[in-house]
Amino acid sequence: MQLHLYNNLHRRLEPFQPLDPARVTMYLCGPTVYNYVHIGNARGPVVFDVLAALLRRRYTLVYARNITDVDDKINQAAIEQGVPISTITDKFTAVYREDMARLGVAPQDVEPHATAHMPQIIAMIETLIAGGHAYAADGHVLFSVASFADYGTLSRRPLDEMLAGARVEVAPYKRDPGDFVLWKPSTPDLPGWDSPWGIGRPGWHIECSAMAEAHLGETIDIHGGGLDLQFPHHENELAQSTCAHGGKVFARYWVHNGMLNMAGAKMSKSVGNVSRLHELLDAHPPEALRYALLSAHYRQPLEWSDGLIEQCVRTLDRLYGTLRELADVAVPARDSLPEAIEAALCDDLNTPAVLAELSGIAGNARRATDAGERARLKSDLLAGAGILGLLRDDPAAWFSRGSDADADARIQGIVDARNAAKKARDFATADRLRDDLAREGVLLEDTAGGVRWRRG
Repeated sequence: MQLHLYNNLHRRLEPFQPLDPARVTMYLCGPTVYNYVHIGNARGPVVFDVLAALLRRRYTLVYARNITDVDDKINQAAIEQGVPISTITDKFTAVYREDMARLGVAPQDVEPHATAHMPQIIAMIETLIAGGHAYAADGHVLFSVASFADYGTLSRRPLDEMLAGARVEVAPYKRDPGDFVLWKPSTPDLPGWDSPWGIGRPGWHIECSAMAEAHLGETIDIHGGGLDLQFPHHENELAQSTCAHGGKVFARYWVHNGMLNMAGAKMSKSVGNVSRLHELLDAHPPEALRYALLSAHYRQPLEWSDGLIEQCVRTLDRLYGTLRELADVAVPARDSLPEAIEAALCDDLNTPAVLAELSGIAGNARRATDAGERARLKSDLLAGAGILGLLRDDPAAWFSRGSDADADARIQGIVDARNAAKKARDFATADRLRDDLAREGVLLEDTAGGVRWRRG
């Protein structure tokens, strides 16, 4: 079955045809480790984790996600706390890895750190200067956007329009307002590395280009990241890598995930409307957060709310409840995916369609009476959920999560919602909630004082 991905470079759905099927390469822009990440920063890693799992079924994949461990925000945090930058970056790199593991994101093959690639960064800058694509000025080195005729190809907007919507530093040493920094000088209170242009540090964009080249080669198959990185970060990566590699294609497929919104506005640290991933993982089942991040198509915006999380918890309750009902059904190990689920994933990672299919499989499994049919459906459910990183827990562990008080409060909330549905004569919802509770082993009793519940 042919995999199709939406290539943002060409603004169209395209069949995925790797440059070398024996070594498929994918690069995802990782975090700048100066603080806890928010839930919006987790969407890309979860989405590309699913894509990586799909690709690994077909190819040998080399997947890199970088760590940006030198940056002005890191420097500022280190200065404020009076510590070396490594104190900041080591802490938040470890936190990030732990958060990703709790979300079920598999470790990538390569995790390059910017500070470990200074020789490669400096060498790439020297190549750009030698080719007439960069110039040194006032202790800085800048990329000349005028030297690359295709600048703006990825963003598909005129340069002046792109610059109007971006934070562009105005400096007298620039030949053109759009020229961007490859290297900048460091004062004694800032981290710096020796270079042909003096003690300094790299710009953000050149770091990713150098790390991608070092580990994946001059041309990579897939470059991923959030849509907010398309300009200027990815546009600048594309320009400098193409020029440094003598005109070779840098990334053959540019795949961008949409943003998370909260109350209609894009989630952003600068705006302040963020939910820290670390705190959400402590407050909710991590699998429910993963489910929520996959509940909308990856290219579309996703409205984030407590209601969405609770809805995903209840959906997983039903799915795990189905597995509990099928606990005595043995299924053999399998390598294949259910055809409908593989088709949905091959259609530009249509995870909402996969989740709908899983719900249908679970419903059919609960109604099935034939032993062979129950085994087939359970196998389909586990295989289909597994490719998304879901239903990997034991049902007993899922339903015993949290404290007894938390579990009781959650069940009472469902009972109250059922009572409200009955009062509103929404009997379909009331019946569904009753069935959800029954699958958890919760029995309802009508008494003179109202509906009470007990565990069966």
